[in-house]
Amino acid sequence: MREQRAWLVFEDESGQSLRPPKARTWSRIGCSPQVRVSGKGSGRISLVGMVCARVGERTRLIYRMLVHHSGRRGEKPGFRERDFARLLDAAHQQLGGNIVLVWDNSSQHKDALMRDLLAARTRWLIVFRLPAYAPDLNPAEGVWANLKNDLGNLLPAPSTPSPNWPAPG
Repeated sequence: MREQRAWLVFEDESGQSLRPPKARTWSRIGCSPQVRVSGKGSGRISLVGMVCARVGERTRLIYRMLVHHSGRRGEKPGFRERDFARLLDAAHQQLGGNIVLVWDNSSQHKDALMRDLLAARTRWLIVFRLPAYAPDLNPAEGVWANLKNDLGNLLPAPSTPSPNWPAPG
């Protein structure tokens, strides 16, 4: 890999509800802050990302996102094989070199259509599969863990104080 100056690319997918996450915070004893939210029509997002590393280069993150709205018929349920292939092509173009792809054993990564799509890219792509249940071997898993842990910090503050929260002053 080093001799070829190839990029080592770890790929993974994740999903997240668009419902505001539950989070913990500090408050005065006996005064639990409450923010009322509705999950009505919240939907989900699907994420696919690649952590890309090469000796002598800055590490990069290349990702794509799909937003799924609740109850919409005909909406794509997630990333499909052709979406992965387009992401690989975009990564190849952005990174400007050969790619050594490391990903899990998801059924989408192993089916016949994906095998054909990967075979068409063998000039610049080598694929390795991680063993089953080995998220600690994939740095992209850490990206999703950090993202999900920090979503609680993105929760908007209520426009009116909670009745359980003392007024300032």
